Amino acid sequence: MAMYRRSQSGGRRLLIVSYHRVVEDLTGELQRSIPGLLISKETFRRHLEQAAAAGYEFATIGDAVDVMAGRRSTKRDLCVVTFDDGYRDVYRFAYPLLKRMGVPAIVYLPTDFIGTKRRFNHDRLFHLIQVAQKRRLRPYFTTLPEPALKLAGPILSGSRPVSDALDEFIGEHSARVVQEVIQALEQELGGGANLLPEQGDIMDWDEVRHMARDGFEFGAHTLGHTVLTMEPAEQMEREIIESKQAIERELGTPVRDFAYCNGWYSEEVIRLLKQHGFRSGVTTEDLPNRVGGDPFTLKRKVLWENFSIGMLGDYSEALTGCQLDDCFAMLGVSRPVTGRRPHLSATRAANELLMRSQISLEEPT
Repeated sequence: MAMYRRSQSGGRRLLIVSYHRVVEDLTGELQRSIPGLLISKETFRRHLEQAAAAGYEFATIGDAVDVMAGRRSTKRDLCVVTFDDGYRDVYRFAYPLLKRMGVPAIVYLPTDFIGTKRRFNHDRLFHLIQVAQKRRLRPYFTTLPEPALKLAGPILSGSRPVSDALDEFIGEHSARVVQEVIQALEQELGGGANLLPEQGDIMDWDEVRHMARDGFEFGAHTLGHTVLTMEPAEQMEREIIESKQAIERELGTPVRDFAYCNGWYSEEVIRLLKQHGFRSGVTTEDLPNRVGGDPFTLKRKVLWENFSIGMLGDYSEALTGCQLDDCFAMLGVSRPVTGRRPHLSATRAANELLMRSQISLEEPT
């Protein structure tokens, strides 16, 4: 299967793996955090060891882009390790392990969060829903706005898993609407410090600089962890430019790589990345990268703990190997979700224009 995938990819496999949080106490974190963001330190170490045993050479994102473009050749398949969001767990537990094993990695930073006590919207919403569940909140008898009801109602009634509902909700609404829903839920729950999750803290700039001095790379991930396809053009450009500038200012090195929040991108987003000096953009599309492919639609395999848990509930080398070799995709068992989306702000503007024209046609003359 590795040979077949290699031939499909143009001679070499270019595997890019993505993680979010590497934690020491997985059992404890599973009780209070989004499971799909978590991998234990031990399982993460095994992933690295198994990738090396499978014949992969660990490489930087720049190496992978050069091989894709034909500027560099390689005798081995490449594996690029990436992290999204800049969680402090990565600094505490992944960074020492990567350094000890000599594995390069890149961390994509949403720069407005670095060095603050803020938490990401997805972590805040997950925590608020947990609090609402414990308090047995009945949303249909409250004054929550419609988007909050649509999110919380199915979850609190037990008809929808929390993670699935959150993914869909964040993918359908702008950052402004998500913030409004968070504020409405906090108000409904009475406010208080306990409504901000303790977990999910973010690195500070000293920690980022510490990793950078050891050769680890950092890319941009917007200012506010913003899904760019949901935003108007001015905001989209600001998120791209200013996140790049912030990292360059703090580290004194060029920033040339970008990660799309939610993995979603559009032609407009790619055009702006090229315009402002980026060389790559990574998605969350679980597909093979091909030599000669587009460096602004790099495919990544997003991994978490359950991707390596076998039928007996313990770590499975066979299952992990199948993940690394794309066995499930080749057999048609998994169906990757595409990240290329129409720019929603433009779609909304067109719909509003259409509605206005229909109204004017229906008005009596």
